[in-house]
Amino acid sequence: MDRITIFDTTLRDGEQSPGASMNVDEKLLLAKQLEKLGVDVIEAGFPIASEGDFAGVKLVSDKIRGCQVAGLARASRTDIDRAWQALKGGADPRIHTFIATSQIHMQHKLQMEPNAVLEQAVAAVRYARTLTSNIEFSAEDATRSDIDFLVKIFTAVIEAGARTINIPDTVGYTVPREYFSLIKSIRERLPNGGDGIVISVHCHNDLGLATANSIAAIQAGARQVECTINGIGERAGNSSLEELVMALRTRPDNLAYETGIVTTQIYPASRLVSQVTGIRVQPNKAIVGANAFAHEAGIHQDGVLKNKATYEIMTPESIGLPQNSLVMGKHSGRHAFQEKINDLGYELEAQQIETAFIAFKKLADKKKEVFDEDIDALIADEIIRIPNYFKLNFVSVKSGTVAMPSATLEVEVEGESRHGAEFGDGAVDAVFKTIKQLTNTGSRLLTYEVKSITGGADALGEVTVRIREEGLTVMGQGAHTCVVVASAKAYMNALNKLEYKKRNRPQVTV
Repeated sequence: MDRITIFDTTLRDGEQSPGASMNVDEKLLLAKQLEKLGVDVIEAGFPIASEGDFAGVKLVSDKIRGCQVAGLARASRTDIDRAWQALKGGADPRIHTFIATSQIHMQHKLQMEPNAVLEQAVAAVRYARTLTSNIEFSAEDATRSDIDFLVKIFTAVIEAGARTINIPDTVGYTVPREYFSLIKSIRERLPNGGDGIVISVHCHNDLGLATANSIAAIQAGARQVECTINGIGERAGNSSLEELVMALRTRPDNLAYETGIVTTQIYPASRLVSQVTGIRVQPNKAIVGANAFAHEAGIHQDGVLKNKATYEIMTPESIGLPQNSLVMGKHSGRHAFQEKINDLGYELEAQQIETAFIAFKKLADKKKEVFDEDIDALIADEIIRIPNYFKLNFVSVKSGTVAMPSATLEVEVEGESRHGAEFGDGAVDAVFKTIKQLTNTGSRLLTYEVKSITGGADALGEVTVRIREEGLTVMGQGAHTCVVVASAKAYMNALNKLEYKKRNRPQVTV
């Protein structure tokens, strides 16, 4: 079976989802899970975009040793130098440089003639080749580009030193049959039929065809697929890693290709990405959605009870879906807790484990049983966080059928303790107004979502908010047995993310 290289760009393209930006610690946490998952290449970010992105790429590159780490760079010496400074400490660093090749991009975005684009691409690859032999070149918006120009620029950059060429469907425009023909034609027209060159694809999901297009490209000769966990990314997202990998694994009779992915780590990776970014996985999402292995129709239930294969083409265990074999409660000790978080796919430092364990014991005193989802929420709340510019110390609300809802809070603003109270249309509204008054922020609430993580009257509630200020949009999460407290924690989490983004604004628009 031919082996397909899995190039994961969750930390770069996935991070470009609105509100999904990550700090350096979050990137490293995810990178460790991606390494455990068995991806071949981690694209850790766009180093020249900001100081924070540079630091994230450098940290991942310095720490990850089980796979290649790539950094994105425009076709310019400045970008390439910055990328190399972040990557050079890696085990096998890759410079991924790109330039747009479609007429609409060259004319309106670059304002360059095709020959100038060709010259810039070749110069960039030739310069990158002086730093490393691991170079990938991408022709942005390839599926709307002239094929003769694509062949010309790919031939030139290969001669300049590129060993991987990426033919991306940047705007999710193509369809499988068309993409198959494009990949096949380019491969056949490359020098020596493309021998010694890895053809890569990067598909977006604007028409819902990203995974189908990626599979068509593999059948046409592509041997690297660029994808993300949960399919997150710009606009409608990217080709979903879990969909692609499980399609190949489930249908070897039709798709005789293999990957190095440890499929039992798919579900932990999906859950961790959701926790870090705040982007929920839709229930009917293929492979990792809550309904992917759920059966409600009587006919389906009857069939599954008789033989799971009647309605399940893969097992939940094959993707690492937990079975809750280890029951956690107030009597559970540190060892059991550490085993549980290891089973859930987290790799935490000793101090992080201790912090999470203390929070776990507090929750266990309130609940009869602590579920995996509860622990996910605790880790998201206690560990996966950015610097606490704003910290919630105390919240108290008054509400009812007669009294006007009010909230009293104590918060710390960069170490300074502040107290205040506000009235609102409801308890949550009063809390949010008080937070804005105490933190002196002008954020606007876009969405507010609350859900019970587990069943029962003692269920842990999780709140997700989406706020916007100064053109920046972020998501925040908070979990607590009291929904009002969870709401306050979610808003504070969002404000911290917003402040972090303000202080680390990108130097360029990605």
